[in-house]
Amino acid sequence: MKISIIVEGKTEKAFMKYLRNYLTRHLEGRMPKIDPFPYDGRIPTGEKLKRVVNNLLTSASPSDYVIALTDVYTGTQPPDFNDAQDAKQKMRSWVGAETRFHPHVALYDFEAWLLPYWNYIQKLAGHNQNAPAANPETVNHNMPPSKRIQAIFKRGGRRAYVKARDVHNILRENDLSLAISQCSELKAFVSTILTICGSDPIL
Repeated sequence: MKISIIVEGKTEKAFMKYLRNYLTRHLEGRMPKIDPFPYDGRIPTGEKLKRVVNNLLTSASPSDYVIALTDVYTGTQPPDFNDAQDAKQKMRSWVGAETRFHPHVALYDFEAWLLPYWNYIQKLAGHNQNAPAANPETVNHNMPPSKRIQAIFKRGGRRAYVKARDVHNILRENDLSLAISQCSELKAFVSTILTICGSDPIL
């Protein structure tokens, strides 16, 4: 089975290694091919998203399923999406009644899924700034998770936060299960893949 995942850029692509590691432990003998399809900055919208999804499903080497993974925070004013449900509804309406397509989000951006590792981020950054919220997915448009992580690195003064590099630095030393347990949108995203592959969703 082949699952294409439309992602926004290098950060999410770096994350795929750790997603595969997690899935391998839970899908013994049923592990799909995970094929990231990155865009720089943000995934396409409207009719373009529909064309991309259709092309992935009907190419010479077609995907069995396509997942679109977008940030809710896209940096635009006004915001493209109000919240997670709004983002998923819009992606679904753009693509239409295609049962092999699954829209998912990072709330409010990908770095929300790194916030559960704040103690480790403190060590990397060299600063003891407090974690921004008990629930990583309540950190919102006003100062999204990526900017919170950038801020602690700046305060630490050792080096800047570099997205793709520091995803590896954080996740290779920590278990993805922690983020899944704290981030409902990540749990939903992973559960979709498990369900597609004939396994049970994460409860």
